[in-house]
Amino acid sequence: MTTTQAPPADLEAKIDALTEQVAFLTEEARLARRRREVWSDLQADVMPIAGDVLEVLERELEELSADVTLTDLGDLVRRFVRVAPILDQGLRYLEMGAELFSDMMPLTEHAVDVATDRLVALDQKGYFGFAKSSLQVVDRIVTEFSEEDVDALGDNVVLILETIKEMTQPDVMAALYHMIEAVQRQQKLIAAEPEEPPSLFHLLRKMRDPEIRRGLGRALNTLSAVAEVDTTKPVQFENRKNQESK
Repeated sequence: MTTTQAPPADLEAKIDALTEQVAFLTEEARLARRRREVWSDLQADVMPIAGDVLEVLERELEELSADVTLTDLGDLVRRFVRVAPILDQGLRYLEMGAELFSDMMPLTEHAVDVATDRLVALDQKGYFGFAKSSLQVVDRIVTEFSEEDVDALGDNVVLILETIKEMTQPDVMAALYHMIEAVQRQQKLIAAEPEEPPSLFHLLRKMRDPEIRRGLGRALNTLSAVAEVDTTKPVQFENRKNQESK
């Protein structure tokens, strides 16, 4: 009878596989022993705390036993069961809000950065200094004007705005600009005039100038018009006020 021997390579492969299995089982046994040791340590640490907690609960329940009955506990459980869907919906809304907040955070940070840059640019341009000065002006108005003054201003604010609107017309603004230029030129001429006043003959000689006579005529007409100014409110303003009161 002939005995077949396995090739040495197959025998070595089987030995290696068996060695790996033995090493795996050994590692599993070591991990299981480690878990048991951790669990034993945890039990040893938790049991005294659990005992203290049970004692506290027992003491608290003994104190509440006179006020709390099983009926009360049953009612509490039933109420909790009834509001459980509401609580669940509230938790869902809370989760949705948390997700929305986490999604909005990058946008919020970007908006804060843009707002900060914008505020810095406004500060560099002087907007905040202007606002501070404006607040000081408002403070002076509040402290120096009484309520009667403010009421009178409110009654005439429309008339004031209408007057300002008329003053801002192009022809009126052009006339005011030329008048300011004339005053500035006259101030320069006054600075260059001699200290002694001009003689009457010198003034009469200037009256021969057509521009001087034309200017005097305009000045006299303006003074006459100012003297005849009607101090009553304009008719269109009174008509508008009557329509608003109706």
